[in-house]
Amino acid sequence: MAKIPFLEMFGPTIQGEGMVIGKKTMFIRTYGCDYGCSWCDTKYTWDGSEKHNVKRATAEELFQLLLDEAGDKSFSHVTVSGGNPALIGKAMQEFIDLCHSKGVKVGLETQGSIWKDWFKDIDDLTISPKPPSSLMKTNFDVLDDIVSKLLTDKVNFSIKIVYFNDEDKEYAKGVFERYRGSNIPYYLSVGNTDPYTDKNITGMLLNKLDELWDVVINEPEFNDVQALPQLHTIVWGNKRGV
Repeated sequence: MAKIPFLEMFGPTIQGEGMVIGKKTMFIRTYGCDYGCSWCDTKYTWDGSEKHNVKRATAEELFQLLLDEAGDKSFSHVTVSGGNPALIGKAMQEFIDLCHSKGVKVGLETQGSIWKDWFKDIDDLTISPKPPSSLMKTNFDVLDDIVSKLLTDKVNFSIKIVYFNDEDKEYAKGVFERYRGSNIPYYLSVGNTDPYTDKNITGMLLNKLDELWDVVINEPEFNDVQALPQLHTIVWGNKRGV
């Protein structure tokens, strides 16, 4: 049977960013990515450093692991992130269908580099194209096709871009303008410039949020944008498994 490769599962926790920020959710981090972003805060999902820790589970096995992890705390939402979960095929469709049969909604984040038909069944889908600071190059032909399909099928999705610098700001303006008029929710999120430190980074992140808010307040191109922190990093820093 098809299996999902994953590195982490934990929760219930609180979603720290994007369209369902603040929501109680279980969390699954899949293994593997087609990108290699310079500032990636989960490089261990693709750089081989934790390949020995990768687990593989069928949809049924994965859902049972979620139940075991949650214990008596219960949950009604699962967040899938990576890496890039869009690398996974049939097994992810089976997992989404199983969650829905159990009354559990599924949220998922991907960079918009690969289309999967199961995107249409995600309850909260975040498309997060990577800005210039990532050193990755967006294939806009692919992204346009994905956005068009999601709009046609009336999928509940948003576009989220991480902000580090002025280049990222201009990139975000271009992306948001590209799909203006489509009523897509747009998010700008503070980037974590020091994702692997153990020091307290709350002050740094709040200063970056202040900078981002100043950008949004003063730039008319961002009139319809929601500018958010990475809430979980403000509260928990870079601690894993929360």
